[in-house]
Amino acid sequence: MLTKRKIQITILLVFAILILVNLLSTKLFFRLDFTEDKRYSLSDATENILENLNEPVTVTAYFSEDLPPDISKVRQDFRDLLVEYSNKSGSMVVYEFVNPNENQEDEMKAQQNGIQPLMINVRERDQLKQQRAYLGAIVQLGEKKEVIPFIQPGAAMEYALSTSIKKLSVDVKPKIAFLQGNGEPALNELIQLSEQLSVLYDVDTATLNNKPVPADVKTLVIINPKDTIAENVFNNLDQFLSRGGNIVAAYNSVEGDLQNGSGNAVETNFGDWLKTKGIEVEKNFLIDVNCSNVMVRQQQGGFSFSTPVSFPYIPIITSFSDHPVTEGLENVVMPFVSPIKLIQTDTSIAVTPLAVTSSKSGVLNPPLFFDVSKDWTETDFGLSSLPIAVAVEGNLVGNVKSKLVVFSDGDFIVNGSGQRPQQLQPDNVNLMSNSIDWLSDDTGLVELRTKGVSARPIDPTLEDGTKLFIKYLNFLLPIILIIAYGIFRYQKNLRKKNKLMSESYV
Repeated sequence: MLTKRKIQITILLVFAILILVNLLSTKLFFRLDFTEDKRYSLSDATENILENLNEPVTVTAYFSEDLPPDISKVRQDFRDLLVEYSNKSGSMVVYEFVNPNENQEDEMKAQQNGIQPLMINVRERDQLKQQRAYLGAIVQLGEKKEVIPFIQPGAAMEYALSTSIKKLSVDVKPKIAFLQGNGEPALNELIQLSEQLSVLYDVDTATLNNKPVPADVKTLVIINPKDTIAENVFNNLDQFLSRGGNIVAAYNSVEGDLQNGSGNAVETNFGDWLKTKGIEVEKNFLIDVNCSNVMVRQQQGGFSFSTPVSFPYIPIITSFSDHPVTEGLENVVMPFVSPIKLIQTDTSIAVTPLAVTSSKSGVLNPPLFFDVSKDWTETDFGLSSLPIAVAVEGNLVGNVKSKLVVFSDGDFIVNGSGQRPQQLQPDNVNLMSNSIDWLSDDTGLVELRTKGVSARPIDPTLEDGTKLFIKYLNFLLPIILIIAYGIFRYQKNLRKKNKLMSESYV
């Protein structure tokens, strides 16, 4: 029989256990991560950075409160991440959360540090109003600081935080150089790439006509050379590889001009140098069913309007190998790309195709004229899985191991110049940045850049009927399973009840 004293003791024990569990959880924080990309687990790269901290790092997170659920989740995810950073670093990472909307002083401090508000729509009492939302953080180590101005929902939080800490904790950043002097785009035409690389690297340029690659350069980047390259430049490239240097090259063997609707081969000797490394960028245009659109002006009834039309000469690449360079990528747009042919004969050199076309692709030889109104048929796309990016590892020159990454499109990473440079797909920039990371950075941060919420769109090459079936299956299957489980439970309980009623207790 429960007495009053026993009830009181039980309540006290429950409270004591809850307090003990709460205290232990602050010291033994852990969580199980069942996501495919281990989104909620710290990487080895992050743990190495945290273990090597010699000074405390302070993170001031400026996050607004009372936001819509999909946005407020970012705040909780970032807090959970900071808890793990603090635990893994032995409390060398200290953090605090500030709500800038509470007072004007905190709001001014956030804006002065480069964290600008985002205007979002919030529904309150059946009315829609706009609210300033802050989703940023300041990372400080001693007198140095880095600003994360905006933490986007679904973005790679760990990469942003770990790279900020690494940038503050290292005294000398690795140096990479962009080849110039042979018709390559200038750094100001590679805005998105340059900004992303400057977080971890000292970005510079190099002209190799009269001198070798500087000794402190770890990786040389060659993007779309258009002029004939002098022989001594190739000698300097080989010398760079022979001392263990690495090269990433994005090269056009053909070029398309949408203004006059023509496509032609590119005549430069850079392709000949690539052949000496076992890679041939073929001089033809690759076409693919999975492609981007171009806007076409049409006249109808006295009105002029633009219509999007599929343009197979601008493939959207969605098939990637399991490699650090392509980890987490979803889709990359490759305008006027060519297939890569592997002519490697040295078995000691490893060649890995990084990205290939879809199962419905083809090639066309230049010169040609683009017909946007062309009625494409299945016979035009009789090829499959053509490589457009490869990674080469081994003794490319001499007896020292080096690496080479080649893309058969020199335009996929170029923003261009002028007042309105084109905005590139995020994964276009990530692909090139990942390549440079793989060649230059030994910490493993390359795996974090694309670590975030991944989109899983329906394969665009599927038939419309198949897409519709998948759509309704995703919607109806959970409902059907719940109803089926309910019927099963009802039948089970009914059988149990009938069995009890049939029992004789006489």
